[in-house]
Amino acid sequence: MESKAKLFGHPIHQMLIVFPLGLLATAVAFDGLSYLTNNSRWTEMAFYMIGAGVVTGLIAAVFGWVDYFSIPVGTRAKAIGLRHGLGNVLVLLLFGMSWWVRSFNTANPSKMAYMLSLVGALLALVTGWLGGELVNRLGIGVSDHAGPNAPSSLHAGRG
Repeated sequence: MESKAKLFGHPIHQMLIVFPLGLLATAVAFDGLSYLTNNSRWTEMAFYMIGAGVVTGLIAAVFGWVDYFSIPVGTRAKAIGLRHGLGNVLVLLLFGMSWWVRSFNTANPSKMAYMLSLVGALLALVTGWLGGELVNRLGIGVSDHAGPNAPSSLHAGRG
């Protein structure tokens, strides 16, 4: 099933998800570095990474939402897509709450801020796997013209 929201023949949602995943994972890594080095600069950088990750996650969600409504009703893909989407809403809420808690003291966030981010990151592993299941196993968002000798997505009429 081809994606309905594409840019240059490729699904926009799949292009955008790398940003929130990378930014939010980096924030958790920076929290770990802060803990190991006792250097608060890492947690300050994590604060900004979380903010950017939540914003880019919301942008990616718009295009995921468009694709979700194109999945046929009553299919396994629709059920997995729902879990993937709702799970990612929860991921963004967890990180958003962590960002808000951190906003009161970016150099020394509370344990709650760290826990919210860590739980969000662990849940993102699950929702990321569900997204991979949708694309790699169920073919959601994959071009109808896909194959080892498929023409370029920039070729006219091969969206």
